[in-house]
Amino acid sequence: MGHQTPIYQEHESLGAKLVDFAGWDMPIHYGSQIDEHKAVRQSVGMFDVSHMAAVDISGPDARSFLRYLWANDVAKIDEIGRAFYTCMLNTQGGVVDDLIVYHLGENWYRTVLNAANTDKDLVWIQGQVRGYDVTVEHRTDLAIVAVQGPQARQQAGDALGPAMAKRAMQLKPFRALLEGGWVIGRTGYTGEDGFEIMLPGADAVSLWRTLVEAGVTPAGLGARDTLRLEAGLNLHGQDMDEEHHPLESGLGWTVAFKPEERDFIGRQALEAVRNSAESNAQLKLVGLVLEGRGMMRTGQVVRPAGSQDDDPERAAGIVTSGGFAPTLGRSIAFARVPSDWTADSVEINMRRKWLAARVVSYPFVKKGKPAIEL
Repeated sequence: MGHQTPIYQEHESLGAKLVDFAGWDMPIHYGSQIDEHKAVRQSVGMFDVSHMAAVDISGPDARSFLRYLWANDVAKIDEIGRAFYTCMLNTQGGVVDDLIVYHLGENWYRTVLNAANTDKDLVWIQGQVRGYDVTVEHRTDLAIVAVQGPQARQQAGDALGPAMAKRAMQLKPFRALLEGGWVIGRTGYTGEDGFEIMLPGADAVSLWRTLVEAGVTPAGLGARDTLRLEAGLNLHGQDMDEEHHPLESGLGWTVAFKPEERDFIGRQALEAVRNSAESNAQLKLVGLVLEGRGMMRTGQVVRPAGSQDDDPERAAGIVTSGGFAPTLGRSIAFARVPSDWTADSVEINMRRKWLAARVVSYPFVKKGKPAIEL
């Protein structure tokens, strides 16, 4: 038996199929992953993501420490109540993890770590603290519920109570409020509007039940993955990892190279890539849509269309994330390929056959509608 979130018994009572995820017993679905996906795209759904780790970083040197620790510049969110997305890099520029950060008070920031990375991330962060007057606290007392979908704000507001709901409804994207130990952020991982709510674990079951009674559809991690893929959002460990830097993972926009005097972990390695005469030989992340039947999956190899080389071992690209897109009725994927590839068509090796796919820009879905030509 793995770790259990405060809402675990609710998942059992709703008949969820529970699986091990990074050492946690988590719901993959409650009966139909497709229905849960569609609920988020068309109305509203909710996810228990309490397996992810909320970490508070505070103290007199918190701001200067985080400007060094993260590739994006925390100075961008000097206003309390703002949030942003960043990568945490190693000295070679590889992505240790990707994070959302909330500025909650004077010298107080909260970030959320991916569940599979929690232990190594905490060791990494603590290893960089020396010389800075900061405190790093893993908030194991908290739960996290994400309410997502075009109707999410209204439905979540109804469950929060009049006073909190009024403030929450006024939040702009990537803004957050702190109320009585609860943090409500207008953030998410589905491509839809909504909130991510961090609250004391003791309050989580009550919130969950109130949302269920309000008609919010519980959704599992299976739908969360297909939603994020349609929305063109990376998954750590697949689309980015410690062996690949943000510039070859479609995440160059998350790196703040200005001001030039700001040093951050991994900057020297990224600057070398940017300044290299061979920079065109680097890799890039592209979106793919399969032209016919089949399913693109992580690890399948990619070659330019029309290539005469039938050996997949010599193919230059690889699918990093792939699956079925319920909104599109097609298989879609991310693939990491050489940056000098310009062809609009590629082929994917599936069961020793090369199947045609088209290179597209992502996101694949935006505001619940196809964002690509089918």
